[in-house]
Parts: sequence; C-alpha cells; structure tokens
Amino acid sequence: MKRSEINAAMIRAEALLEKSGIRLPHMAYWTLEEWRKNRERTGRIRRLELGWDITDFGSGNFAGTGAVLYTVRNGIQDDPEAGVPYCEKYIIMEEGQRLPKHYHVFKTEDIINRAGGVLLVRLWNADREGRQLDTDVKVYRDGLEDVVKAGTAIRIEPGNSISLTPYMAHVFGPEAGSGPVVVGEVSRVNDDHTDNFFLEKTARFAEIEEDVPVLRPLCTEYDRLRDEVWGT
Repeated sequence: MKRSEINAAMIRAEALLEKSGIRLPHMAYWTLEEWRKNRERTGRIRRLELGWDITDFGSGNFAGTGAVLYTVRNGIQDDPEAGVPYCEKYIIMEEGQRLPKHYHVFKTEDIINRAGGVLLVRLWNADREGRQLDTDVKVYRDGLEDVVKAGTAIRIEPGNSISLTPYMAHVFGPEAGSGPVVVGEVSRVNDDHTDNFFLEKTARFAEIEEDVPVLRPLCTEYDRLRDEVWGT
C-alpha cells in the first residue's frame, strides 16, 4: 500500500467513527510532534502495539481485501504482567471490503456490529491440521445457539454480535448496499504475529510505499519509523 492510501483510509475511518459517536483514545489523534513530546510515556503502547493498523493483507487491493483497525487495549500471551488479559479493537470497513479467510488457535473473540450497515459473517470449521471442513458450524450470537451450514452468510445488524472460537475460520465484511460498518472486537489477548492462520494466500500486514509523509504511525512501525516519529 502507498502511504497516501493509508493516510486517506485513516481520515475516512476517523470521520465514520465521529459520525457514529465513537471517539478513540487521545493518542489516536496525535500529530508526529505530539508523539515526540510523549516519547518517554509510550513504552507500554509500543510494546503492546496499541494504535492504528491499516492493511490490505498483501492483496494489493485495499478496496476489496482490507480494513482499518485500531487496538485500544491488549496484553501479551506469555507475559500476564503486561497490559491486560484481553483485547479490544475497532475494525472499520467500507462497502466492498472483506477480511481474508482465517482462524485463530488461541483467541476467542466477540465480533460486534457497533454502527453503520449490516455485517455479513461466513464461518467454516477447521481441523487441527489447518484444513477447512464442510461440516455444520455451531455458533453463538449474543448467547443464542445457532447451527449453520459451512459458508452460510450470517447477518449481524447494528447492536448484535457473534462469538468466534478457536479453529472457527471466518470471513466478514459489510453487506452490499448497507453502507460501511464499525465493528468492535472483544477477545482474549491478541497476537497478530503468531495467531492468524490464513486459508488463502495473504499476509497480515501491508508492505508500505512511502510516497507522502506519515500522518500517524501504525502500531507495528513505532520503531521502524524512528526518525519520522521520534525525531532521532
């Protein structure tokens, strides 16, 4: 992705959150100068990778396979003293976008439609060898049990949610014609480096072409962008 594309997606996401009455923590809106002024206070943010995460999953087609994410709180799986024992994110998706098919081994997550259009979720079981199964999927939606055929589109309207457990492969994105969505994720500790298992060719993080200056750093590049962010 080009940095200009990332900056533009961030601005659109901020506008949708604002329209939906949702505000992120103060540091989500910091300028690079504010990041520099707060350098000594941000060690926990950097270690837990809190903040913006904008990715096309290596697809080269952000409008089709992509999302804007913001991690509000998190911990570290093998360090119970770091952060908190859970994760909270916002996932902002425009019409036409989806996440690639994937599952988690450690994380259980509630996917919540916080605002906007209708969220479509498709589910499959995966076995311990990472193979997709065509068996029926038992899933809970706001505590109510459902059993659905593999790959069935489940409509999640605003205010409603679905619980995704380990080895439950999933794809989700806005329903066509319903508008963009603001998704909430509440889960066990999240580790995007080790607990995403994709069932299609993809990558978790985007490769970035620096065609314009950084608007705000992404959560995975606080150290990589040392000069731009910290001025050192």
